[in-house]
Amino acid sequence: MAAKSKLRYLKELIHPEHLRAVPFKRLWSQLIGVFFLFSVVGFLVDLVYLKGQMPYAVVLVIATISGLNAILWVVVLARLSKVLVLPLIVLQFLLPLINTVIASWITGAFNLQPVPSDRGIYFVAIGIMFALILSYVFFIIYLRGAGMESFRMHNELAQAQEVQQVILPESRLALPGLLVESEYRPAREVGGDFFQLIPHRSDGSLLIVAGDVAGKGLKAGMLVALLVGAIRTAAQYVPDPTAVLSALNLLLMGRSDAQATCLALRISKEGAVTLANAGHIAPYLNGEPLPMEGALPLGIIESAESSVMHFQLNDGDKLMLMSDGVAEAMNGQGQLFGFERVHQLLRTAKSATEVASAAQTFGQEDDISVISITRTAVPGL
Repeated sequence: MAAKSKLRYLKELIHPEHLRAVPFKRLWSQLIGVFFLFSVVGFLVDLVYLKGQMPYAVVLVIATISGLNAILWVVVLARLSKVLVLPLIVLQFLLPLINTVIASWITGAFNLQPVPSDRGIYFVAIGIMFALILSYVFFIIYLRGAGMESFRMHNELAQAQEVQQVILPESRLALPGLLVESEYRPAREVGGDFFQLIPHRSDGSLLIVAGDVAGKGLKAGMLVALLVGAIRTAAQYVPDPTAVLSALNLLLMGRSDAQATCLALRISKEGAVTLANAGHIAPYLNGEPLPMEGALPLGIIESAESSVMHFQLNDGDKLMLMSDGVAEAMNGQGQLFGFERVHQLLRTAKSATEVASAAQTFGQEDDISVISITRTAVPGL
């Protein structure tokens, strides 16, 4: 597994998309390393074709041309249009002719003579050794910079992960008439799923808001933090599910690529439920999906309306909320966990942990969040 991880890291390191993201102040060391590494080709041309008899100056010029050709490839892949790759391929077929013309001109212009084979081979060996050493040095400089950048990004992700753990509610919440259990398993260090459990002290009701922002990683984590703050603020003033979703929708409007599916429900002390949904997976009541109308996710249209329904939770009823990471889990054969398996699972699963574990074991592809709400008996009601 460690060898595969290192191989994957090296592939990502030389991938054109990675190169395009590298600042030029760090790319220069890679360019110089590439130059010296491929300059070895010039020395090998002398060794293979002329047994080391090529004049020293000609060897150095051909080595320089080989190194510059390699730099040109990196620059095209890292900074220029990929359309230029085709001319570069054509150039490779012309390089032998270009080398021959330049070598002939230098030899004639400076009246250079072939060198003894033994001296030429010694010169080539020294040249290859120095070129490889210098390429190694500059690649180490580049990798050191990449490592420092990776370390910085790792620290930022770790801090974002700590923030996300802080804003997550406790995994178990017991209120008069309600038992709420939650399970959250991000696919990466920082996830895009979010949920909040906000009890209302004055009337004994509970507001639950759950959602999934578009995207993954640090950007998604920052958007989650923004939404959680807005949820808690809105809940202080108008703990109505529809009003909460409207406030979140307005918050996301005008922000580039800021969309989220979300649902909000308010459960009264007596078990009456008001549920508003904006593109999120409909909850399951006692193992059956609630028949909710479709609605647009948040952040798409300012005047979008969420779908709303009302129902009653009776003693023993279980309401299960989950993100699409459960149904979108995928095994090694490319099979989705799917809603049919979700339906079957909910007939036997007793807790949010069981549902999350089943999807994760099947093959986690996305963040998984599951919230289980059980209606319990309330003395005196």
